Amino acid sequence: MRNSSLFLRSGLTVAAASALSFLVAAGSAEAQSGISVSTTGTTVSVTTRACTNVNGSWGTASLLNSRQANFSQGRQVSLSGTSALQSAAWSNVSAGTYTVIVICSDGTTAGTQSVIVSPSVRPTISATATASPSRGVMGGVGGGSQDYGTLTLVGGGVLVGTAVAGTAWYLRRRTSKPYRL
Repeated sequence: MRNSSLFLRSGLTVAAASALSFLVAAGSAEAQSGISVSTTGTTVSVTTRACTNVNGSWGTASLLNSRQANFSQGRQVSLSGTSALQSAAWSNVSAGTYTVIVICSDGTTAGTQSVIVSPSVRPTISATATASPSRGVMGGVGGGSQDYGTLTLVGGGVLVGTAVAGTAWYLRRRTSKPYRL
């Protein structure tokens, strides 16, 4: 009985590990055959690894808005890149939902993916010039901006000294008493 439960647990572990390896392999195969679309502001870009160079061309990518139905109606851009990675980009894309389609030069479709371009909110940058201080930054203890007199400094020193003496007296008195429950 004890051995059978050990074999059962081992069998379940092996089955889970093999299923996980199949899922990882399937995910990496899907990532290699599709396209990846991203947006930055009003620029939409697409990358793929699926196309091959035929007669000096990698293929064409098309950006379709919601009113366009097929590849030829969209904004078309030729793919550029290397055998490892091909890419295309569209700039000045207005806000909305778009579909990106990539067709390789051999006629195969590398992939189709939707993308949402958010409205671009450009921050207004305003700068005002201010005069710099004539005497510079007045550094020192606590970043003081006034010059204190001797009496103020002596008074602060007395307060710090009193605090140190009081702390020493309290700790000495506390450690001299036996510990009580």
